Amino acid sequence: MYDLVILGGGPAGYLAAERAGARGLSVAVIEKAELGGVCLNEGCIPTKTLLNSAKLYRHAKESAQFGVHASGVTYSLPEIMAWKEKVVSTMVRGIHSMMKRHKVEVVSAEGRFTGPRTVAADGKNFEGRNILIASGSSTAIPPIPGAEGANVLTSRELLSIKEMPRSLVVIGGGVIGMEFASFFSCMDVKVTVIEMMPEIIPFMEAEHAKLLRREMKDVTFHLQAKVKSIEAKKVRFEKDGKEETAEGDIILLAVGRRPNVKDLGFEKIGLDVKPGGVMVNEYMETNIPGVYAAGDVTGKSLLAHSAYRMGEVAVDRITGGTGRMRYNAVPWAAYTYPEGAGCGITEAQALEKGHKVKTASLQMRVNGRFLAENGSKGGLCKVVSDAETGMLLGVHMLGGACSEMMTGPAAMIEAELRMKDIKEIIYTHPSVSEIVKDTVWELE
Repeated sequence: MYDLVILGGGPAGYLAAERAGARGLSVAVIEKAELGGVCLNEGCIPTKTLLNSAKLYRHAKESAQFGVHASGVTYSLPEIMAWKEKVVSTMVRGIHSMMKRHKVEVVSAEGRFTGPRTVAADGKNFEGRNILIASGSSTAIPPIPGAEGANVLTSRELLSIKEMPRSLVVIGGGVIGMEFASFFSCMDVKVTVIEMMPEIIPFMEAEHAKLLRREMKDVTFHLQAKVKSIEAKKVRFEKDGKEETAEGDIILLAVGRRPNVKDLGFEKIGLDVKPGGVMVNEYMETNIPGVYAAGDVTGKSLLAHSAYRMGEVAVDRITGGTGRMRYNAVPWAAYTYPEGAGCGITEAQALEKGHKVKTASLQMRVNGRFLAENGSKGGLCKVVSDAETGMLLGVHMLGGACSEMMTGPAAMIEAELRMKDIKEIIYTHPSVSEIVKDTVWELE
């Protein structure tokens, strides 16, 4: 019997295995595909690799404003895809190495519960004193007539295309849709985004989302538009009471993800599963003693770094710790062009929660390093605070490499820092991150 059997080898699963193995627990990870899960093999890492190539191509074309003149700039899709595969395979090998280092047994098979402490896989039964469910999520396929068409793809298939399309229609203006819209538009593809909500990336500050659309000049946006059907290369949608069409060589379905909860034997053990995922408490415990769940399968926060922390919390609980999962300081990022990122709550969310809100915003161009490296590109930094306590509630940014600057605000929010505390922090100069402190001073 193992101390811990993990069903799923994505971010929650493999990091939990690493942490548990490091603490001396005997661990088995059961994964039907490849270690790393969707994030490493079909999501976070491959998309960021492609986006890096696209941004390099765009930077080369736009470099004249910085006194660097490049001519005849081209790209090779096969070479870009080859680099993506090399990055992914290197990372996967790294995870296998970590599993070996911590004496974790990796079972390459599909797993299914046969009892509260037993998972069947590869013709064997794996018993565990504790079980961690980390089965992840899958792309949600909306019931749109024609969605089964040959040129209608999900993000998974789009990551392996052999030829660049001349045009792309993206159904869904969330993070996944916007990242692919950025990649293809940077590569000179005509891109159209159809979103049924009033704005793209709904959890982004409204003014930031509007600026992001404005900065993505090569993309056509249709907001508050409902897709009716897909016919060959045409997407029919309704907007303002009128039917319109958009055409694309490829049509991307990017309307969200759903937790993987089916055909895993959950019903055999009486697991509490709701439409949104497996129910857990703050210690990642399910309603079945000794059975935990972490990552996308919980439906709590579909982000790889949330999954990492959930896995850590579960292992901590198993080994007698008191760590708990908190969601108030989980940063997010959209690796679009330009990037968007944030941590904490937006102004609208703060008002909904009953805070007396005080906010301040600054153009990113007031920051010397941002101006030097980004020129005329737009960007914003916004700070949201509680007017009565002075506590930091949220930091939201658009522009530059703002995804790299969210760890600081996350620590500030987690530590419940007040504005007066943040003003005393010394930042590196010149650095783009100084914009956070400068924006805080604007609250005076």
